[in-house]
Amino acid sequence: MVLDVRRAQPRHPSSWWWAIGIPTVLLGALTIAVATRWAPAMAVDSAVATRAYDLSAGHRVWIGILQGVARVGDPLILRSIGLATAAVLLWRRHLRVGGWLVVVTAADWLLGPAAKLLLHRPRPHWAEPLVSIGGYSFPSGHAAGGGYFAAAGVITSLLLLPRGRLRRLVCAGFVTVGVVVGLDRILLGVHYATDVLGGWALGVLVVVLGWALLLRLTPEEPGPVIGTSGRRPSRVAVVLNPVKVADVTIFRSRVDASAAVHGWQPPLWFETTPEDPGPGMAEAALAAGAEMVLVAGGDGTVREVCGELARTGVAVGIVPLGTGNLLARNLGLPLHPYDAVEVAMSGQDRAVDVVALAGDDLDEGCFMVMAGLGLDAAIMAGAPDELKARMGWPAYVVSALRQLRYPAVHVEISVDGSAPVRRRARTVVIGNVGFLQAGIPLLPDARIDDGLLDIVVLAPRSHLGWLGMVWRVMGRRRRTDERLDRMTGRSVVIRAERPTPRQLDGDPVRPGSEIRAEVLAGTLLVRVPRPPR
Repeated sequence: MVLDVRRAQPRHPSSWWWAIGIPTVLLGALTIAVATRWAPAMAVDSAVATRAYDLSAGHRVWIGILQGVARVGDPLILRSIGLATAAVLLWRRHLRVGGWLVVVTAADWLLGPAAKLLLHRPRPHWAEPLVSIGGYSFPSGHAAGGGYFAAAGVITSLLLLPRGRLRRLVCAGFVTVGVVVGLDRILLGVHYATDVLGGWALGVLVVVLGWALLLRLTPEEPGPVIGTSGRRPSRVAVVLNPVKVADVTIFRSRVDASAAVHGWQPPLWFETTPEDPGPGMAEAALAAGAEMVLVAGGDGTVREVCGELARTGVAVGIVPLGTGNLLARNLGLPLHPYDAVEVAMSGQDRAVDVVALAGDDLDEGCFMVMAGLGLDAAIMAGAPDELKARMGWPAYVVSALRQLRYPAVHVEISVDGSAPVRRRARTVVIGNVGFLQAGIPLLPDARIDDGLLDIVVLAPRSHLGWLGMVWRVMGRRRRTDERLDRMTGRSVVIRAERPTPRQLDGDPVRPGSEIRAEVLAGTLLVRVPRPPR
C-alpha cells in the first residue's frame, strides 16, 4: 500500500480558505454568541431545544435508541478508532499520516474540555430530563468527536481508496456518523443547537488544520527515475485510445497537469485509430525520444503498445480504461484513471515478461496477460462492445452462461519441446499472469516476472462439471487430472484438431488450429507504485 499525502490535497489553493475558514468563522461566531448570551442565538437555542425535547419525551423506545447512539458515538470510542487506525499506519511505516492522526486525535481530546471550562455554559434544564448528565454544555463533546471522526475518516479514505463510487459511499458514511452523533445530543435534551454546531466546527477544524500543516511540511516527492541511473527523465508520450475516454479534453488537461507536477516536460500526444490500434503511435513516440510512454486504453491497446516497447528500455505507464483491465489488476495498479496517471508519473520501473505469440493465420505478435483457445475465446467473442459498455466485466459472465454448451475439442500440447500431451478440452489458456476479474485465481502460480508460462486445460464432462471446476479453481486445489490440468514452461505449442476460436488479452482473433507461445523474460519496463517509505 502506497500513500501519497497529496492525494488528499485540494485541487485549487483557494479550497483551503473554505476548508479552514468556514469552521473557524463558525466556531468563533458561536463562541462569541454563547459568551455574550446574544439574544437571537439564545432564542433559537431555546426554541430548537424545546421542540426536540417535545419530540422525544414520553417515547421510551425512541429514547432508548438515542441513548444507544450516544454510547456508540461516545467520543472515547470514536477517538480510540482513530488511534487504532494511526497505530496500523505507523506499523505499516506510514509515519507522517499515522503521526498526523495521533496529533489531531490528541488535540481534539484536549480542546473540547478546555473550551467548556472557559465558558461554563450550563446544559438545558428540564423539569423531567430524558437522561441525567453533568458538566458544561458548550461545545458538545460528542459533536466534536463526530466532527473529528467524519473529517479524519474522509481524509483517510481519500488516501486509501481509489476514486469512484466506493470511496464516495465510505466518505458519506463517515459524514453521516458525525451528523447523527451530534443531532442525537439535541434530541436527548442535553445540548443546545449552538453546542452541537460548535462541536462539529471544532472537530473538523482540528483535523483539517492538522492536515494542512502536514501537507505544508511534506517534502516534494522525488521525480520519476528510469532504471537505476538516477537520471531524471524529461519526455513522456501518451498513446490514447479516444474511444475509451468520455471527454478527451479533460483527460488531456489532467495528464498534462500531473506531468508538470512531477517534473516532466509537456507530454507528446498520439491517438489510436481503427486502422492502427497502437503500434504506429508507439513507434512515433520512440522516434520522438520519449523516455516513458503512457498508454491509456483497454488490454488490447496496452498489448499493442507494450509489444513495441519490449526490449527498448523505454518504460510504459498503464492507464486502464477497458472492461477487464487484467494487466493493471495483476500488477496492483490503480483502476481509476487519474490514480493510475499519478503512479505512472511518480512511480518506479519494474521489469516484466512479454510473451511472443504466433500461429496459423496469425501475424507474429505478443501478449501480456493471457491467450486462449476454445471456450474462453468464444466468451470474449460473445461479449460485444455494447454489452461491455453497459455492464462492465459482468458482460463476460453473461456471455459465459450463453456458451456453456460450447463443444470440446481434442488438442495436443507440447511444453518446451517435449512430446505432445493429448487432451479433450473445452478451453486451453496460456497465462503470463494468474488472476481474472473478481480475483478468480485461474493460474494461481503464474507471475509476470518469473520467466515462465503457465498453462491450464479445462475439460469438464458435463454442465454440472463446471460447478466442480469452479470449486477447484477458487479453492486453488493443486490436484490435476484430465478435467483440470496445469503445465509450466518457457514455451508451448498447442494444436487443435479443427479451427477453433482464439483470443489474445481478451480480444478475439482469427480462429485457427495452432498457437505457439514463448516467454521473453524481463524484456519490458512497467511503471508501478514506489514502496512505502
